[in-house]
Amino acid sequence: MGLNLEWLRTFKSIYEQGSLTGAAQELFISQPGVSLHLNSLEAYTGYKLFDRSAKKLVPTERGKVIYNFIEEPLLKLENAEQLFHKSTKADRATISIGMCFETFQYTLEKYIARLPFNVIIKFGDYPQMINDLDKGLLDLIITPQKGDQKNLEFKPFSKERIVLVADGKTDVKPLLALLKKKDIKAAENWLKEQLWYSTAADMEHLKRFWQHNFRHHMDFKPNYIVPNICSIVRCLSGGTGFSVVPDFLCAQEIETGAMKLVWEGEPAIENTLYFGTRKKTMYAGEIDQVQQIFTKEFRRPSLVNSNARRN
Repeated sequence: MGLNLEWLRTFKSIYEQGSLTGAAQELFISQPGVSLHLNSLEAYTGYKLFDRSAKKLVPTERGKVIYNFIEEPLLKLENAEQLFHKSTKADRATISIGMCFETFQYTLEKYIARLPFNVIIKFGDYPQMINDLDKGLLDLIITPQKGDQKNLEFKPFSKERIVLVADGKTDVKPLLALLKKKDIKAAENWLKEQLWYSTAADMEHLKRFWQHNFRHHMDFKPNYIVPNICSIVRCLSGGTGFSVVPDFLCAQEIETGAMKLVWEGEPAIENTLYFGTRKKTMYAGEIDQVQQIFTKEFRRPSLVNSNARRN
């Protein structure tokens, strides 16, 4: 019997997950099936590839050697599978789109079921998305950053403004009075006495806003660290506190009064948002439909600015 590629794929998953159960969940196969693949590979190589401990499978030296040989080739094969994957229905295209989690949830998610083609959504950092777009692993990305690859093009379609927000009930008149008097130091001290929310992934928006307006790095820690900006919006809509977020992510909550736009900063921090695509693509029609959805949804930030003017 020859070497089976699925044995190697299963071995790689066991190595990375540290257990048969974890590999079974990742590969969507049964645990006995995982055990069979591992036993078959060990019989084929003639070596024990894992030591069984109480909590996890620990790779042997032979196991480490095999993993180092197969990791990169298997990754290339998986990328090739995705790149050349065909839908089970020949008349239904499949496109892959990269964006941040919050952008997906606030814009495209509610339209997914109505799209007449298959969609694969990927989250990640923007440099990696641009790299994957260049490789053909993604067909469209939504990004505030541009790449310089010759076969890619980046079309601006909207702007996001990074703003200071609060719940709908907190009295911010003392802060606004200090800002009106240009007493920035006093405004900073007032803000540092408030309750703050930020995300677990990073605090880039808050750090940037603080540095931009107060001319030094933030010197306090947020009170509540939550998974993502969507969580911040939900918490502030029903609680008390402050945060710094992109305006479009809370436009609806500000319009209804559940949240309040407190300050845009001086001057305001804006990012241009781009559609990133390859110059030559066989999915131009599908990409255009998705771009139309984003163009429509990103008109909503104007609600934030109009609400701010009313305040």
